[in-house]
Amino acid sequence: MKLSLLAALLATLTCTALQAAETNRDEHLKWFDEARFGMFIHWGVYAVPAGEWKGKTTSHLGEWIMLRERIPAGTYKAFAESFTAAKYDPAAWARLAKEAGMKYVVITSKHHDGFALYDSAVTDWDVMNSGAKRDLLAPLAKAVRAEGLKFGLYYSQSQDWNHPGGAMWTKEVWDPAQKGNYDDYLKNTALPQVKEIVEKFDPAIIWWDTPTNMTKERAKPFADYITQFSHIINNDRLGTGFGGDTRTPEQNIPPRGYPGQRFEVCMTLNNTWGFKVKDTNWKSLRTLLRNLSDISSKGGNFLLNVGPTAEGVIPPESVALLQGIGRWMKVNSEAIYGTTASPFRRRLPWGRVTQKVSAAGTTLFVHVWEWPSDGQLLLPTVQETPSKGKLLANGADIPWKNTPDGLLLQLPKSATDPDVSVIRLDFPGPVNVTMAPFPQPDAEGRVTFTAKDADAYGHYDENIQLRDSGTGAFLTDWKSPNWRLEYHFKAPQAQKWSVRAEVATPDGAKLTLRARKSSLVTVEPTGPGLTWKSVTLGTIKLPAGETRFEMTGVPDGWKGLSVRNVWLEPAPADSPDDSIVRPDERGALILTAADAELEGNELRIESDFISHWRNPNDKVQWRAAPGKTGSYTVRLEYACKAGSQGSQYEITLGSQRIQGEVKATGPTWSNFTTEELGRVDLEKTDSLTIRVRALTKPGEGVMNLRALTLTPKDPAP
Repeated sequence: MKLSLLAALLATLTCTALQAAETNRDEHLKWFDEARFGMFIHWGVYAVPAGEWKGKTTSHLGEWIMLRERIPAGTYKAFAESFTAAKYDPAAWARLAKEAGMKYVVITSKHHDGFALYDSAVTDWDVMNSGAKRDLLAPLAKAVRAEGLKFGLYYSQSQDWNHPGGAMWTKEVWDPAQKGNYDDYLKNTALPQVKEIVEKFDPAIIWWDTPTNMTKERAKPFADYITQFSHIINNDRLGTGFGGDTRTPEQNIPPRGYPGQRFEVCMTLNNTWGFKVKDTNWKSLRTLLRNLSDISSKGGNFLLNVGPTAEGVIPPESVALLQGIGRWMKVNSEAIYGTTASPFRRRLPWGRVTQKVSAAGTTLFVHVWEWPSDGQLLLPTVQETPSKGKLLANGADIPWKNTPDGLLLQLPKSATDPDVSVIRLDFPGPVNVTMAPFPQPDAEGRVTFTAKDADAYGHYDENIQLRDSGTGAFLTDWKSPNWRLEYHFKAPQAQKWSVRAEVATPDGAKLTLRARKSSLVTVEPTGPGLTWKSVTLGTIKLPAGETRFEMTGVPDGWKGLSVRNVWLEPAPADSPDDSIVRPDERGALILTAADAELEGNELRIESDFISHWRNPNDKVQWRAAPGKTGSYTVRLEYACKAGSQGSQYEITLGSQRIQGEVKATGPTWSNFTTEELGRVDLEKTDSLTIRVRALTKPGEGVMNLRALTLTPKDPAP
């Protein structure tokens, strides 16, 4: 009995301690959730070459110049003497962050070049052996905290191009001095330095980056150490199996945010993170303000970067842009700080919304990007009546009236801000938004998707751009065929839809139209410039309920495409089901990329094969009607670049299974080969699901898959 009581007491104490720790953790995360806006600083030896090497400007990011230009370690380290920080004014940096309306600052303690901005006992490759010859982090930490802001540190735990054994993004060294054991590097350099920066500077944030080679086992010592400190917030870039506190989309805003998850968008003011003297492609103030508005409306934080010079000067263009944001924040910051995501699940044509909800009621902050010419602005499906409405800029009252379509605001003739004007609406209780999250069919069953209904997925540093406003809005700058547009929809029932799009393409383009099945589409040239034409893209089959379809470019001669509106129209009920693969004249089933159903978000069809099989959880499947039972020979046509071979896979054909291992087929991903895998006995003739899935993925990708062929034992002549 005594042992039972003791065990119960220990269990109670343990539970209480865990609850207290979780409460403490929630308190430390609260400041981050309320902050919404922070400063990122990339500063290091890379600011000395400033993007220039051997008389030419690198086409890559400034801070990646050592790797991209394959600069020898000794040559690169010689730059450190010119890294003087002679004009470094940490108090001015901190004041600028506060003036911009930022609530926290994160600076690189060590980037991928391995150079530490503080006096490290672990290495001599630090600031003490540079022209600066002093710790640069401690004075900034002091200045930031003096301004009432939180101080955080970026640390590159995996990539290190100067310490022997450090990981390389390109997987190969270019200087014998870089050779070494990766696990020794983690144990003797990276982990001790993480402990150093935590003990020296007590950061509120540890910002990991590029977890190359960081398996779950390798990430564990870092995770075990950092989770001892409940006040330290860290992100999802440590390594496999460690999600951290925040997701970290880079250089683009997730179209729908991450509902229910904390996220922080990091972004540059121009194209590069570290100082690059000839990068003058500065974002406009309008773009930055709308980015802040958009990210906040999705419940995320905005971490905006500056890249100081080797002397410690933040470029004047950066200063001017941050001061411009600061002027806007002095007027409108209550629409950003402490807000939560918009209650409207569908993008609004005129702007964004943030909100604050408390026991006293609800406040909606209406961020108006496109000021209505008639002064009327509708909050769709809002039936509650506000107790007060005003413009934040001047306090002017905003009249409203309830209508069957929602709350209609009557605005002044002109906007109070050319980029984002904010209206505050106070409600005495909850606000219930019943607006459908997706476009709805009209009376004829047709569904219209405007440019603002599309989710654009591009590269981490570029994306398809939305231009113009209102009914004239369109999507353009579709530079890469690997980018895609995605459309979400709630189908009233399972059925086929005809897809039409309003497009402009002077040179023509090839697209992949994908729902469950993918099909290739050729769009003929529409005329010079933005000459719009409505074209039929094909037929797709969608299940009932929430679903999606997408358009992806095909690399073959890709020169871009602009898209305005997309329509779904019910296809005739008696149209043939072309999603089922049927035997050819010999009785063989030829399952091609174009006939496949792709399960996963990364798989793509390029020309006549399936690519981007980087996620082992993705699957490829076909629906087939063999026509007869019996024995079939199975052949797989695929490509795998040398060095990425070894993936284990399984092919399921009804109740039959074949397993295999991907072999290297050549030096590139376009060297295809056909491999005979064995024989199977098919027992069904009318409906058969055939699926290929990966079991393991040791390399860069599983394979590029062109076709799976099933040939009967006795084919027809």
